[in-house]
Amino acid sequence: MASLRTFLVLGRVSNVPTVWTNCLAGWLLAGGGEWSRFAWLCAGATLVYIGGMFLNDAFDAEFDTQYRRERPIPSGAISREAVWRWSVVLLAGGTGMLGWLGREPAILAVQLLVCVVLYDAFHKSLDWSPVLMASCRFFLLLTAASAGVRGVDGLAIWTAVVLGCYIIGLSYIARREAAPGLLRYWPLVLLAAPLVLAFIINDGYFRERALLIGAILGLWAVKCLRLTLWQSPPAIGRTVSGLLAGICLVDLLAVANQPPDISASFLGCFALALIFQRFVPAT
Repeated sequence: MASLRTFLVLGRVSNVPTVWTNCLAGWLLAGGGEWSRFAWLCAGATLVYIGGMFLNDAFDAEFDTQYRRERPIPSGAISREAVWRWSVVLLAGGTGMLGWLGREPAILAVQLLVCVVLYDAFHKSLDWSPVLMASCRFFLLLTAASAGVRGVDGLAIWTAVVLGCYIIGLSYIARREAAPGLLRYWPLVLLAAPLVLAFIINDGYFRERALLIGAILGLWAVKCLRLTLWQSPPAIGRTVSGLLAGICLVDLLAVANQPPDISASFLGCFALALIFQRFVPAT
């Protein structure tokens, strides 16, 4: 029997709070609804995320044996066959839960599942795999929006697009952790996409709030990037972990017009992700 820590490491559970804020942002953009329905949404999305992380390790077993022997499969903490089985159960269960929310969530959940599987299968061999990773978060946010009372609208789609841009910039840096090489700077510009959208769609008092949240996100991103761009040797892992936690701030920026108690939920998830990273690696 594998230990609880093995399952936590395989599932990269330190990133689960970012899944919850993706769901909350999409849900609020669509007008929300019954909170019991939102809890079901979060549960299904969490299973899909953890299942995707299990599948990632199953596909990467040979690579990890050569370069990351501390990972659960090459270290002998769990067999590859068991990880395959768990990934299928988790992905099927999570997709089924999301599909229970309705026809539109079911269609988007299947698209999310396809992107997860494609990313896990090909992310080591495709230069544009960050786009596949971004597609996962794109469809997650849209699945959450489709479960809300108003469903998916233009703002939800644009929010999912800029979230995807942030993920592409983040994932580009993450690729340098597993495959060291020249780091080009232009993909990092995509990290600023959520700031641009927030400035465009907000005005008056809400623009002031968006600017404040955007400043916090921008400062956090600079702090994280400094560990890679202005430090020798570069701490790419710490940069990526910090930017992953920053997804919670990206989601908060998407719904800058929410009451303080809702905003506090996003900040709480941000803090929770950072705390979890002290015990379970985010990458």
